Amino acid sequence: MIAEVSTADAPGAVGPYSQAIKVGTLLFVSGQLPLDPATGEFNAANAVEQTEQCLKNLAAIARAAGTELSRTVKTTVLLTDLADFAEVNRVYAGFFTPPYPARACYEVKALPKGAKVEIEAVIALD
Repeated sequence: MIAEVSTADAPGAVGPYSQAIKVGTLLFVSGQLPLDPATGEFNAANAVEQTEQCLKNLAAIARAAGTELSRTVKTTVLLTDLADFAEVNRVYAGFFTPPYPARACYEVKALPKGAKVEIEAVIALD
């Protein structure tokens, strides 16, 4: 069974997609931009604080689905500048403990709304 997950504690979808989808024992969370869910605006201009907000948004969606960020099995990190990789990695490491999720990280030309960071995740439900 496929079920949509949505919470006001993370930014709403700005297009024809869901914040997250539950299927079987997995939660597929759409890419999260560094938007403050209360204002709909970026929380900061730098990659470090943007990374923190992206991960807070992922955690809020995980909680809404009845799971936790600690159960993340895979993430994809999109950066507009790989020069930010070390700082982003430092912040990212503060949100996870071993065994760390599998991860891919890519530099992209641009992200929606001019963000520097976007992070998506696959999280175990049970």
